[in-house]
Amino acid sequence: MKAIVIGGGLVGAACADALAQHSALNGQAARVTVLEPGPVGGGATAAGMGHLVVMDDSPAQLALTARSLELWEALAPALPYQADYHGCGTLWVASDEEELAAVEPKRRAYLAAGREATLLDAAELARAEPNLRPGLAGALRVPDDSVVYAPVVAQFLLERAGATVRREAVAELIDGGVRLESGEMLRADVVVVANGIGAVSLLPDLPLRQRKGHLLITERGPVHIHHQLVELGYLKSAHGNDEDSVAFNVQPRPTGQLLIGSSRQFEQPDREIDWPLLRRMLRRAAEFLPALENISALRIWTGQRCASPDHLPLVGPHPHLNGVFLATGHEGLGITTALGTAELLAAQVFGVPSELLKHDFTPARFDRLPEVAHA
Repeated sequence: MKAIVIGGGLVGAACADALAQHSALNGQAARVTVLEPGPVGGGATAAGMGHLVVMDDSPAQLALTARSLELWEALAPALPYQADYHGCGTLWVASDEEELAAVEPKRRAYLAAGREATLLDAAELARAEPNLRPGLAGALRVPDDSVVYAPVVAQFLLERAGATVRREAVAELIDGGVRLESGEMLRADVVVVANGIGAVSLLPDLPLRQRKGHLLITERGPVHIHHQLVELGYLKSAHGNDEDSVAFNVQPRPTGQLLIGSSRQFEQPDREIDWPLLRRMLRRAAEFLPALENISALRIWTGQRCASPDHLPLVGPHPHLNGVFLATGHEGLGITTALGTAELLAAQVFGVPSELLKHDFTPARFDRLPEVAHA
């Protein structure tokens, strides 16, 4: 089988690997070409936190994230040391008793999906994370969530796939392949569009929007945490309205640094730092971790999330373009769900079983995908 994957981020790399692996299982020699004008593992992959987290905004999202974490756990022993895979777990922090009581359905959903989840009261939370401010009501502990340095994983998966990486941009999709900006035509049995928000330049009618986010990494300092710490209010800001929002989200890094998020802005395609919004984000973080006010920042950057209207990725065949598959629209869960996305894509391409096929991730679930004229 001959395949082209557009996009060399983690989702594209995972799809390339899955296509190669399934071709080998079918006794076929896969020839996978990845087209990425920028660095492998760059873009949204490099800009993200690398938090591998179960999310339950919908049954489909819960199924995809839970299955993806199973695949991450299976992959972890093979990853290079530089991938910094670390099973730190997540604490969903409740500011008050109302938030803590409301988290019980979330705990039950996780348990039903086979993921461990435990409620901590205020005293247990203080023992687990003594640097959090006093007075918090408790937390939901999800011990098997993890963190990873995704750019290294993207490179690892592409090498394992034996993929040919070409540092070239795609100008358009054509029958049975793509036309590069250089004018060269490349042919393939399968074309996978996995370049995040860049997919809109090839398929302008895709129902995708950009959501810009800020991240800050600190210098090594005296403040240590043991889990990824996220406020329960993050769930509202992550999928809220079009207004700018911030939420407490801090990750421990193996280096002793802290990675601090998060912020969300719709339709801000630039990479500039919004200093007022960044200050809001840091003030929010310091409300939960007061000692952050005494730590210096090492680097600040922004990235773009690619969001769909229902907050689920578009994974599957384009309804009007034969041989073209999409793997985009993951919003802030591209790193978490890359492996599950790749498994689902392979199931669709090769007709093999997958529990994820029970949920509709296909682009055809939207009615905004008119036929695209072929070149």
